[in-house]
Amino acid sequence: MKKWHLLVALIVLSVTSIFIGVTDLSPSSILHLSEDQLQILLVSRIPRLVSIIIAGMGMSICGLIMQQLSRNKFVSPTTAGTIDSARFGILVSLMFFSTAGPLQKMLVAFFFALLGTFIFMKILDKVKFKDAIFIPLVGLMFGNIVSSITTFFAYKEDLIQNMSSWLQGNFALILQGRYELLYISIPLLALAYLYANRFTIAGMGEEFSTNLGLNHKLVVNIGLVIVALVTTVVVLTVGMIPFLGLIIPNIVTMYQGDNLKKSLSHTALLGAVFVLACDIIGRILIYPYEIAIGVTVGVIGSGIFLYLVMRRKAYE
Repeated sequence: MKKWHLLVALIVLSVTSIFIGVTDLSPSSILHLSEDQLQILLVSRIPRLVSIIIAGMGMSICGLIMQQLSRNKFVSPTTAGTIDSARFGILVSLMFFSTAGPLQKMLVAFFFALLGTFIFMKILDKVKFKDAIFIPLVGLMFGNIVSSITTFFAYKEDLIQNMSSWLQGNFALILQGRYELLYISIPLLALAYLYANRFTIAGMGEEFSTNLGLNHKLVVNIGLVIVALVTTVVVLTVGMIPFLGLIIPNIVTMYQGDNLKKSLSHTALLGAVFVLACDIIGRILIYPYEIAIGVTVGVIGSGIFLYLVMRRKAYE
């Protein structure tokens, strides 16, 4: 698949996304919008489109970095406990810093997401059997333990309804003034591109990368910080989007190879296209209502994940 194919698909889906909704907007009337239609466009449709693109790119690149650093194609923020740890951090901020603003909540959630990711990587070092399927299962078990602890304390502190908004990804609530936190992801993604070659070398192992003069621990830590911070920002703004960081890098690897710098832009574009497509499907299936993005991505993503597992088993 060529990069320009993805760019064309992104443009077509972006235009389509702007004109789908309960309020009637059409390309023919774009130059003659009423005041209400203009407000809908500026306050809801465009912020939603921007958040979809940034979230899709961010979570896909996070998955690519994690797979490179862990040397496992089935590791992602979903299967490494990163998203669950971020949710636990959100709960802690609600319990102890209830009057804190979005930035303070993000810092608390980021700390827990980073801590959870580091714990998973340490578990990964201790695991004796490095089977490609076994490792993400360990991560899922770790994530479920963290999620169970989060649910327990949420029930205990009567915060379960507050936490439910971060349980499932949803772009329906994205409005102007409620998505700008996602802009933090943009310089982080640029940093990921600058460090792409270093991540590729670090993924070859500590001994090999050290022999090439690379500070392996520093590069791994930078990668995990990028993953934890981008994941936290997406979870705080949109909610959980499952499987995205797992399936998109695998699809790109099939036709682009394992060089991270070459596949990074493809991963970002395909991630944005995939989330846009899932969002449009969710908005038209039961129109004028919509299905949350967490459901559509979860259903389609789980099917693709099963295909990837079956495909790997067929080649072994």
